Amino acid sequence: MPPKRSKAKVITKKHLARLERERIQNRNIIIVSVIILLFVVGLIGYGIVDQTILQGLQPVAKVGNQVINTRDFQVMVRYDRVNLISQYNQYSQLAQYFSGDASFQSTMTQIETQLSDTSTEGNSVLNNMIDDLLIRQEASTLKISVTKDDITAELHKSFSFFPNGTPTPTITPTNILTPTLNSTELFWLSPTPTLTTTPTSTPASVNPTGTTTSTATQTSTVGPSETPTLTSTPYTLQGYQGQVDSFLTSVKPYGFTNNDLQKLIESSLYRQKVMDAITANLQPDEEEVWARHILVADLATAQSIETRLSNGEDFGKLASELSTDTTSGANGGDLGWFGRGVMDSTFEAAAFNLQVGQISQPVQTQFGYHIIQVLGHELRPLNDTDFQQYKQTYFNNWLTNLQDSEQNSIQKFNIWQQRVPTDPAFTPQPSSPS
Repeated sequence: MPPKRSKAKVITKKHLARLERERIQNRNIIIVSVIILLFVVGLIGYGIVDQTILQGLQPVAKVGNQVINTRDFQVMVRYDRVNLISQYNQYSQLAQYFSGDASFQSTMTQIETQLSDTSTEGNSVLNNMIDDLLIRQEASTLKISVTKDDITAELHKSFSFFPNGTPTPTITPTNILTPTLNSTELFWLSPTPTLTTTPTSTPASVNPTGTTTSTATQTSTVGPSETPTLTSTPYTLQGYQGQVDSFLTSVKPYGFTNNDLQKLIESSLYRQKVMDAITANLQPDEEEVWARHILVADLATAQSIETRLSNGEDFGKLASELSTDTTSGANGGDLGWFGRGVMDSTFEAAAFNLQVGQISQPVQTQFGYHIIQVLGHELRPLNDTDFQQYKQTYFNNWLTNLQDSEQNSIQKFNIWQQRVPTDPAFTPQPSSPS
């Protein structure tokens, strides 16, 4: 009996249509899966690009047409943290070595506060970067430039590399000023307290007016100061380059590159050159007053002292007995000579408006109520150190005024507050037992 034959499968149009639908469905599933996969990969890629490139380009501040982008801001914050942590570690070592000196621990506490408050630190760095842009714009107006040779020379100096010889200090004469009291100043001094007559010149915050209400006779002695002369140096070019490379390696993890170093030095040079130009016409002297005061807690006590002084009681004795400023009170209330920008602004205004010998009405400040007497008011010469401080203060005030005048062209974008980095990490040292 012959084997049965299998019946041929009949493929109908309905069956073909179902197969076609299945093929289309499978194709659509594959297409959708590929699209989803590409979308996920795209999101991941965009996130990487956004974190590494796009966010870095976003501005955190703008000065005129110039922007400060996130990348540069974050690099400078990290660099600032590196320097602060380095300073902290140095003071920590000093605090351990000089265990009885509380000043080191105080400085460490201040640095801890800076490093822990990222908002304050970030704002400080951003303000400095804004200042740098303002200074560069002012340099352009003043036709001041910084060349590559300037940057190279400053870089050499920063790493103590002197191709033409190491500066060696030599002794040159420097005038040290000692005042001789004139008759007016002597007249107003009470014989009871022992008053300090050594000048305590402090940088002023404004240009001297040249007002002179008394005359001081000056004598001088001679002391040493440093003037560089050039001698040979054993520090080789190879050694210098090694130091630079070592430094750049140490800050590389924080994104700080050689270009950042060059720009940092360039900004420093622009700041110095503009400061030199702004302070070029300043003279090495300053309007100062010599004052003494009695500080008390309330107005009634101050008015009582005012009455006693008007009845002829001795200022120095009352300061010694009643002043809550025990430091100056022990010396008859004497504050010595001071320029503008040193004292509380209200106290300063009152003191500079008094005539020599005149006693003020009660002057209120955050510390209490003051009775002030001016003993001297003159244009006083500054030594070199004080003159440099004076110029720095004058420049700082000029920069503050420039910030105010350019306020409309300065924009800070709130995004900077979310972009302040917290690395490198900082771990405070435990306080030393007192």
